[in-house]
Amino acid sequence: MLLHIRAVLSPETRQTVQEMLAGAVYVDGRRSAGREAGQVKHNQELAADDPLRARLDRLVIGALVQHPRYQAAVLPLRVAGAFYARYQAGMNYGFHVDDPVMGPLQGRYRSDVSTTVFLNGADDYEGGELVLRTPLGEQVVKGEAGDAVIYPSSYWHRVADVRSGTRLVAVTWAQSMVRSPEQRELLYQLALAREGVMARLEGSEEAASLSTAYANLVRMWSEV
Repeated sequence: MLLHIRAVLSPETRQTVQEMLAGAVYVDGRRSAGREAGQVKHNQELAADDPLRARLDRLVIGALVQHPRYQAAVLPLRVAGAFYARYQAGMNYGFHVDDPVMGPLQGRYRSDVSTTVFLNGADDYEGGELVLRTPLGEQVVKGEAGDAVIYPSSYWHRVADVRSGTRLVAVTWAQSMVRSPEQRELLYQLALAREGVMARLEGSEEAASLSTAYANLVRMWSEV
């Protein structure tokens, strides 16, 4: 499932994050890539030990994991701190698939769901689209500042050449309570249906039945 969530970050948070990143020091993004991805990765990132990352995570990842659409779609069990990446003119990231297991040895997690949070506006740069190979063909996404795009980590994807300007994003991964992307998509659709029914028929037998079905499916499929 490919899901575009609008305005995950508030205008105030976006401004604060952009001000923090304006004075940041970036390193070659290939430092954080595996051997295969490192061959096609051409960007810059905050260093892994940069203390600014923890402050940014409190703002960016904090807002993301609290968003109801993210919670419903991802059903997160573990969410990683983000990588904060900068793409300037001539930079790109070729087609790759994310590593299946990430994190340090004592903090490993399975990458089920990948998320890109756009930190500056689509008009701030030319090119730089996120291109994903999905079962429905290639999908091209270019979000506005504060938007998030969620997709299975098993999708091949790339970042197109940035022709001018600067692209700023945060990228993070989650291990879901539900391993199967097909089951997660069904649960997301059911969660939306439940939300609509409860808004119109709160306290009804229909709403209760739908909530029971949702809860029992999560119980059946979750790995906690």
